[in-house]
Amino acid sequence: MKKLKEASTEEKIKEAARRVFTEKGYSGTRTRDIAQEAGINLALLNYYFRSKQKLFEEVMLEKVIKLFGLLSPVFYNSDSNLEEKFEEIANLYIDMLLENPTLPTFVLSELAKGHFAIEIPLKEMITNSVLADQIKKQNPDIDPIQFLFSLLGLVVFPFIGKPAFRQFGLTTETDFTKLMQARRRLIPVWATAILHS
Repeated sequence: MKKLKEASTEEKIKEAARRVFTEKGYSGTRTRDIAQEAGINLALLNYYFRSKQKLFEEVMLEKVIKLFGLLSPVFYNSDSNLEEKFEEIANLYIDMLLENPTLPTFVLSELAKGHFAIEIPLKEMITNSVLADQIKKQNPDIDPIQFLFSLLGLVVFPFIGKPAFRQFGLTTETDFTKLMQARRRLIPVWATAILHS
């Protein structure tokens, strides 16, 4: 029973940390803010997580995995062709980002500030993948990493730019969701066009 309670308290702290770090960033967050959000005292937070940095690293690792972890199964799937992979990447990311619209901005901002260092062998994951082989076969002149930058830019950038798009009157919340639903169909078309250019 004690183990269950500890797991529950630890998860409650992490959930509070996710909310506070996402709202305030690493620099703007105090451990006191997290304890207050979790409804616990500061001593209990320190018992589970010795430092703000340790708690932040756990939260960031979860968020980075959420942002980039969708790719590996798609990259290494030898049963799907390129067009199917493009559709799957577009659908997975659009679904995930509609549910977590601040995720890319938070992760990229905190990585840029140097608050979190993580070694993800993304380059090797790309270059050794079935996806890379399929891209090279389709168009040997296109670097698979360059192609992935373009593909992820098509999916992720609208979510990063959303606050500006809304501020400048380019979209509303409802219109943005409709635009993202339309991109499910458009991204595979655009990605295929890049390969044939």
